[in-house]
Amino acid sequence: MQRSDVTREDGTWLGLSLEAEGRREPGLCVFTAGRRLVIAQQSRPVLLALVDRHLQGVDFWRTDEYRSVAPPLRADTARALAGSPVRWARRFAEYLGEAAGGPLHDGRWLLSFESPLLRWRHAGTSHAAYWEEMLVEGHPDGYLDWHLHSCGWEVLALRPVPDAADSRVKAYRKQARDGTLPPVLLWWVSGLDCHVILDGHARLAAAVAEDIEPPLLHLHRTTPRDDLDAGTAEAVALYEDELARFARLRETHGPTVPDGTATAGPQLARRLHDLTVWEQPTWAWPLPGGEEAWQRVAEGVTGGRSWPRG
Repeated sequence: MQRSDVTREDGTWLGLSLEAEGRREPGLCVFTAGRRLVIAQQSRPVLLALVDRHLQGVDFWRTDEYRSVAPPLRADTARALAGSPVRWARRFAEYLGEAAGGPLHDGRWLLSFESPLLRWRHAGTSHAAYWEEMLVEGHPDGYLDWHLHSCGWEVLALRPVPDAADSRVKAYRKQARDGTLPPVLLWWVSGLDCHVILDGHARLAAAVAEDIEPPLLHLHRTTPRDDLDAGTAEAVALYEDELARFARLRETHGPTVPDGTATAGPQLARRLHDLTVWEQPTWAWPLPGGEEAWQRVAEGVTGGRSWPRG
């Protein structure tokens, strides 16, 4: 897997671009059959979902089969990498590249600490209250309400988030107070219109218990290489057209008209930057057997219980 640094327009570090190759289908895969979805990890169903007929949200059933894409993080590792987003991103890129049950497949991805979730907490709202609202409740089943938050930016854990009395949470609470808490890894799944937690369930619980902002690493697909080349060519063509327009204006009105670089240049830079960071829809694979297969999986994981309700 190739990786490279991505910077903002001002040159500051933003995240890592990951170029995955040789992975036609990921170990953590989204399968679809109409309105029905399955997220499976190496053939084990970890989440079943059914989009309601009015497109208001998603009924889900979570199994206990999910396994983290990262190994347990030792306290000495957390201390060594504390305060260095770049080093944490590189460490988690290694985990994602090595994980047999991870979501990476062929294409380009962005792994960044600039998660939109960190921008939406209103001033005056505590971190604990914000995250208690954003975390989707329900185990094994629940409902993702797409109208609860703007654009459905909720967070769904792929396994239950432990409570404050859990021994792992207690250990991480000390790291949260010390400022050495490792980041929580999120993956944007467009078919659910939410983020799912790939790693860090106990760390998020610790941050909530300590009422601090949890450090987040955000993973999503970005513009594929072929589309990136085409988008770059289009952006350059628009830039050249704009300069030509200003040149015509200068011919008509004289040298008092600017040459256009002051406006066209920043526009070009923004377009090229956006091409490297834009979120692309999550790839999903057709579920072999379609809706009947999904129903058989649902009956198996729910033990024949009536689901979804209503």
